[in-house]
Amino acid sequence: MQQTIAKYFNFAAYQTNFASEVRAGFTTFLTMAYILFINPQLLSITGMPAEDIAFATAVASSIACLIMGLYAKFPFALAPGMGLNAYFTFGVVQGMGISWEVALAAVFVEGVLFLLLAMSGFRSKMINSIPNNLKIATMVGIGLFLSIIGFKNAGITIDHQATLVTMGDLSSPEVILALTGIIVTAALMHKGIKAALLISILLLTGIAWISGLAPAPSSLVALPSLPTETLMAVDFSQALTGAFVTIVVAFLFVDIFDTAGTLIGTGRAAGLLDKKGELPGAEKAFAADAVGTSAGALLGTSTVTTYVESAAGIESGGRTGFTAVVVGIFFLFALFFTPLFIAVPAVATAPALIVVGALMMLGAKDVEWSKIDEAVPAFLTVIGMPFTFSIAHGITLGIVSWVAIKILTGQIKQVNTFMWFLAVALCSYHTSL
Repeated sequence: MQQTIAKYFNFAAYQTNFASEVRAGFTTFLTMAYILFINPQLLSITGMPAEDIAFATAVASSIACLIMGLYAKFPFALAPGMGLNAYFTFGVVQGMGISWEVALAAVFVEGVLFLLLAMSGFRSKMINSIPNNLKIATMVGIGLFLSIIGFKNAGITIDHQATLVTMGDLSSPEVILALTGIIVTAALMHKGIKAALLISILLLTGIAWISGLAPAPSSLVALPSLPTETLMAVDFSQALTGAFVTIVVAFLFVDIFDTAGTLIGTGRAAGLLDKKGELPGAEKAFAADAVGTSAGALLGTSTVTTYVESAAGIESGGRTGFTAVVVGIFFLFALFFTPLFIAVPAVATAPALIVVGALMMLGAKDVEWSKIDEAVPAFLTVIGMPFTFSIAHGITLGIVSWVAIKILTGQIKQVNTFMWFLAVALCSYHTSL
């Protein structure tokens, strides 16, 4: 068996072996397993059953990882994306009043479009058409969006009639626990502990159960069962509306840039890039992402994307698709621990949201802040997401302002056809609300 696997994944060419690939896959899984706790907690706010979401999260992640490993043969792991799951809940379902069934339909359509773009080769042209500063700002803004959700879930930030938001009760057990979790998580990550986020969530969950801040589950293990409500629950009844199109564009926009950036970054760490700095066979990797997204929508979860945590496995020696296969297998095993995932309280996952947000701020240093015509649209993109509680609104503010500034400053030639289309379409939709 090991010889067959070694031959299929060409271990010799990448100077790796079965043990190294398994170790790398386990390492990657540990660094991203926190999504199994956070995704059910976030998406269940929409009214979807947490048990269904836990199943969909594990299975969609497994499907995407297996395709990435067996078809694309890259050591990259996938799961429902952070930020996109928050946008699904707070921006689409709660913010726009869209049902979760329609939101799942939008995710499904986004996955299909992503697949078509990947297979047609138009993906590269689309990515290159978006100003680099806006691409960077989008990811930074998502980091702030996640952070404000984490602050809200932890009780660190609460609403206020006069000032919109204010500080919560710092003496409350929940806030103290969350603040402790942030510090502990940061300390663990500083020490280079790969599963820092997972350890933090488990530690805080245990404390919450023991202290009575959250009810403990009656059991931690159970036989998995198919989703009762979310399976094939996609609703296309609003597919031709402006709101639906905007949701799809927002999901697609973030998914493409997130995946492209992750593939290049982790591909460089694995030594898989060519002399041009490109990833040969990237279309297959994008296809794995797209199929995982559409499959996840049919099961009952938000957009699946490639995880930057894959770098942890690569650092541990993972070089081939077998690393991703191992991650996919571990996600299937996780199905037996569904009672644990759905019993995790929001206060235990809030620190993870905040710390992930902090990590996503890294890109802010690459924005050209000295160029005011680039800085203002980037800034509007960044602050638009947390301040409007919507990734789509932040993207709209950035794109429309970028195009408008270029026109007013005599730089209209920099506005390509795709940016014209996006600006007009997004502006038209939002002004019609």
